[in-house]
Amino acid sequence: MTTPPPAEWAPHDAVWIGFPSDASLWEDDLAPAQAEVAAFAEAIHADGAGEEVRLVAADETAAAAARRLAPFATVVVEPFGDIWLRDTGAIIVGTSADRRAQGFRFNGWGDKYDLPGDDTIGERLATGAGLAYSKADWVLEGGAIDGDGTGTFLTTEQCLLNPNRNPGFDQEEVETRLRRDLGATMVVWLGDGLENDHTDGHVDNLARFVGVGRVVVPEATDDDPNADAYAEAAVALLDADLEVVAIPSPGRVERDGEIIPASYMNFYIGNAAVVVPQYGSPNDAVAVAALQDIFPDRRVIGLRADHVLTGGGSFHCISQQVPQ
Repeated sequence: MTTPPPAEWAPHDAVWIGFPSDASLWEDDLAPAQAEVAAFAEAIHADGAGEEVRLVAADETAAAAARRLAPFATVVVEPFGDIWLRDTGAIIVGTSADRRAQGFRFNGWGDKYDLPGDDTIGERLATGAGLAYSKADWVLEGGAIDGDGTGTFLTTEQCLLNPNRNPGFDQEEVETRLRRDLGATMVVWLGDGLENDHTDGHVDNLARFVGVGRVVVPEATDDDPNADAYAEAAVALLDADLEVVAIPSPGRVERDGEIIPASYMNFYIGNAAVVVPQYGSPNDAVAVAALQDIFPDRRVIGLRADHVLTGGGSFHCISQQVPQ
């Protein structure tokens, strides 16, 4: 039987972080996005108190920028399309001698963004790190699920039942494969994710485990475009006998007149620090303080990621941990 991946708060050996590399994708946002990713990496490294940071650059030009901005990091040069390693990287399952990398098919978030190298970067990083690798025969992105290390997983119907991923799959089929490939013992199905989320509702923008059986979800503010999604998620989690902790959402956040899927849920839990995206919302500091109460043994740091957000994600999306 497959052993589930450890919870994100379990100790890490390292973390892979995608480093913005392609000037044609990032245009004027390239240099500032690189600086934001380097700041995130530095917070996770925590002057050596955190895990090893492995910045993944797509070419030598980007690697040079990574080494300059983050001299504390290990820079790995491997071609890829974009930086969202949570979705394209392998998921590490098991512990100690049984640790291995589990990959999945990747189809560009439902055939939206088909970029060279994204379908193989997970295998190349895993084998380069000396991890045994296997690939499942269905589409799954890491941001579509969240687990507490015991075999309980969260996901959304909007994503994992979307016909643009695995046509014809129903809940039973998805659960069967999650049991086989990731050691799932219980799957809690939430409904829709955030408005305008091009990932079709990844759960790491909606609800996150912060302890065994304990889930944090956003609480809607006035004029919040995601109020219904938050409320429905909380009800489903309570119905599954999970503890729900609510923290304020950033509310309505717009860029160039369009609502963006801004969420404090896209935090990353490192060995020494928890890093939370910030949006210039009045609730930024409130969210950091709330997560500090949840993680008293780690420093909770809020960082802006405005330029990374132009690519469609934030800190959790660009990272994939390597558990001890």
